Amino acid sequence: MSAPDRAQEPGVLRAIFEDVGSGVFATDATGRLIAVNPRGERIVARPAAGMLGHDLHDLLHRTADGDPVPREECRMLRTLRDGHPREGGDEYLLRGDGTTVPIIWAASGLRLPGEPPGLVFTFHDFSVRRAAERQTAAHLAVLESLTRRLTLVTEISSVLISCLDVSRALRETSRLLVPELADWTAVDVYAGHDRDGARRIAVHGRDGTGAVEAVDLEGPLPPLPRESGSFLARALRGTGPVRLTADDLARVPDSPLVAAYRNLFERLGGRSAVVVPLHSRRQVFGALTVARTGEARPFGEDETAVLADIGRRAGLAMDNARLFDQQRHVAETMQRQLLTPLPQTDHLRMAARYRPAQVAAEIGGDWYDAFLLADGATTMIIGDVVGHDLRAAAHMAEVRNMLRALAWDRQEPPSLIMRRLDEAMTNTSDAPMATVVFARIEGAEGGPWRLHWVNAGHPPPLLVTRDGEVRWLESGHGPLLGMSSTLHLGTHWPDAHEELPPESTVLFYTDGLVESRDRPIDTGMDLLARHATALARHDLEDFCDELLERIDPRGDDVALLAMRLPPYGAGSPGDHTPPPGGRSAHNPADPSRSAPGAEALDADEVFTEAPHGSERPPLP
Repeated sequence: MSAPDRAQEPGVLRAIFEDVGSGVFATDATGRLIAVNPRGERIVARPAAGMLGHDLHDLLHRTADGDPVPREECRMLRTLRDGHPREGGDEYLLRGDGTTVPIIWAASGLRLPGEPPGLVFTFHDFSVRRAAERQTAAHLAVLESLTRRLTLVTEISSVLISCLDVSRALRETSRLLVPELADWTAVDVYAGHDRDGARRIAVHGRDGTGAVEAVDLEGPLPPLPRESGSFLARALRGTGPVRLTADDLARVPDSPLVAAYRNLFERLGGRSAVVVPLHSRRQVFGALTVARTGEARPFGEDETAVLADIGRRAGLAMDNARLFDQQRHVAETMQRQLLTPLPQTDHLRMAARYRPAQVAAEIGGDWYDAFLLADGATTMIIGDVVGHDLRAAAHMAEVRNMLRALAWDRQEPPSLIMRRLDEAMTNTSDAPMATVVFARIEGAEGGPWRLHWVNAGHPPPLLVTRDGEVRWLESGHGPLLGMSSTLHLGTHWPDAHEELPPESTVLFYTDGLVESRDRPIDTGMDLLARHATALARHDLEDFCDELLERIDPRGDDVALLAMRLPPYGAGSPGDHTPPPGGRSAHNPADPSRSAPGAEALDADEVFTEAPHGSERPPLP
């Protein structure tokens, strides 16, 4: 028997009907069931005997909730009426136990000999796949929520790490939490462990149009009593978040500070909240309050954990900022102690500036110095020891003090003092190489004046006349300190002299002013000369400030030392012209320090009347 003939055998057709992996129902032209296969019985959990003769739609077709589906909306019956095949995947059948089962189905006409067309309805149980889809959707929703929260934490961490202004970083953190995790937030910061000096620095909420700031709710807060047992006390005395419900918020406050919190909730609303301490391992710095209003669900464990992590990160940022401020204060104090107050002798005027390379360091190897020598001359010194840290500052102090002692000890030309300084550095100090310009301002009272200097590998000083002519003082140049004696080069430093015109300006500076990564030194020196010309007639203090403002040096320490000469004859015997006025001298050094040599003279004499130059008698 051929295969086509075999396929027509009743036994083969019966086997297919009974063993196929799909449920199969057959109806007559009225929609009543005339055949049910075993797979169909199992899917709807009903025996065939109890279904045969019943209307397929009325007996089995339901909504997902088990409600009857109107007959005119049944797509399966449409196939029974018009004979067109249909299929779908969003239908439910009523099981024998009263539950519904989702199915995917196909319907086609059934042609029976001598009878009107009926219906063949095949279907599969879709519940397992539907459950898998729901589970997958739930997992995706959790992953999306986790991704959003991780993104939020990452963004907040970036703000806390990159912003040196902690108050600004906390305000930005408060803003970022709305509306992702909360309807409003508040940040309170406390001074000290006793919670005195509390202040609310940020309140962020949202209305129908978006985020808003409740600035009127910011400001000072009452102290928190030590005996308080409120939710706020629990948060601030521990290291974990405190979740609040509407009942918690309705309790009578036990302190003015808690009453201030109640006012916050009354103004902005709130059905649930979390108070998170802003803490490090050593200290609680404040609290972050995060609240939800209206019908929003309370905070869950996972959300509370995220907020606790944000509070810990904010606390670490605050702790780091506190340590940074302490270190900066120590470094600034040390640097100001190392810098020298300037003597203002006769009608000469001096000004100095110091700018560190890095805000975090506030200290480095650049320095300036100026003091009166035993023979009455005034010194000008600028120097730079390799480095930008505390080690460089310590070496700078060594070199500076050695140079001071050598310059005071003997009345020698600058070249000999520089040679002895080089030998002293090599044999008594571990200071690395350094550059220095050491100069004497020599001359009688009232002028003329002469600059006598030596240069150990440093950028040349700049002379600026009253009319704006500039001249680089490039003579007197020798090797860096620490090279000649160490390498036994036998080199020396030649003395140089330059007559100084009345009312001219002499500028000493370190290379940070004229050189940077994006600007070669030649370009920087041209820029310095151009600006110095334009500023020649400015007050000396303005001259220094404007130079720094216009050049805007970056990437290295910068020290400036400038001297302005008076008109010829000013300060000479018989001249009663008062010293030049103008702005008070800006002093980068510690204000408690006095200029070198002030102990040997009356303070007023040092700053207003002290003579200078070769004709001045030695100090006692």
